[in-house]
Amino acid sequence: MEIFKYMGKYDYEQVVICQDKTSGLKAIIAIHDTTLGPALGGTRMWTYESEEAAIEDALRLARGMTYKNAAAGLNLGGGKTVIMGDPFKDKNEEMFRALGRFIQGLNGRYITAEDVGTTVADMDLIHEETNYVTGISPAFGSSGNPSPVTAYGVYVGMKAAAKAAFGTDSLEGKRISVQGLGNVAYSLCKHLHEEGAKLIVTDINENAVKRVVDEFDAVAVSPEEIYAQDVDIFAPCALGAIINDETIPQLKAKVIAGSANNQLKDSKHGEIIHEKGIIYAPDYVINSGGVINVADELYGYNYDRAMKKVEGIYDSITKIVEISERDNIPTYLAANRMAEDRIERMAKSRGTFLKNEKNILSQRG
Repeated sequence: MEIFKYMGKYDYEQVVICQDKTSGLKAIIAIHDTTLGPALGGTRMWTYESEEAAIEDALRLARGMTYKNAAAGLNLGGGKTVIMGDPFKDKNEEMFRALGRFIQGLNGRYITAEDVGTTVADMDLIHEETNYVTGISPAFGSSGNPSPVTAYGVYVGMKAAAKAAFGTDSLEGKRISVQGLGNVAYSLCKHLHEEGAKLIVTDINENAVKRVVDEFDAVAVSPEEIYAQDVDIFAPCALGAIINDETIPQLKAKVIAGSANNQLKDSKHGEIIHEKGIIYAPDYVINSGGVINVADELYGYNYDRAMKKVEGIYDSITKIVEISERDNIPTYLAANRMAEDRIERMAKSRGTFLKNEKNILSQRG
């Protein structure tokens, strides 16, 4: 790939190629934008088919974090790290400590966290070398498992989308289909059940399905049947790209609001559901509770403060719908516009992030 051409197209700031022969570390740190503050984004470990694929993934994910953090109202930019390797076979202590030293060398421009293929234990190893890491063990002041917080953010965001579609944010009596029943979706189902929603659920994991059926009086359907259910709200909480040419004609829901990443297969599908009058809660906004939660660690974690910020997802979804209606554009574009407007406003009053003695991480041990 022509890396400078790609970086120029989306205005990336920096790419760092990291190699450590002893540990086998081969990593890419991509920093997209630090207008709002230091770049925050997790470390992903994956068996990439090529170096080019790894670099492209790091760049794409870093840009996504810029939008996610901006839309969440965080004073943080977007970045990402990817490690080339099998997370089940290739990990070792030296690898993550080496990565920690590379991150430390960026002098606060980038802060990492857990992501696909990495764990809290891996973050603890990074923390041996740098303070610029979140999602570490509770003994170090971590916020703990982010799934319940992410789920709560999806729940309040769903209520905001429901108000736009139905005139009320009450979910009592609403029929809601949930695709995927992992940790986030399980907690989401608990909130929905407690409010009196009627759940229709699916997952390839039969034990996960049985748990939700037994605990929340849900009705189970096969994975293939979930799209065509006669429901008010569809909550995608598993795979990406599930809003596509095949599934859209099956949907009966008036609202799409779930925790899955990259729900739209293509931008055209955002246009199609907008034309059909379906309220779509953009995924990177509604599922931002997790990043809001770990970001609070940077100030010395306070649960009540973090949850108050997560509740702001309700207002963010409301604002996105208002922009969509005002400008007659799909909600995914409205979300992008909201994030870009915030970055543009801040760009007029500050430049590239620089570490100084008042850096929010300087107080951490």
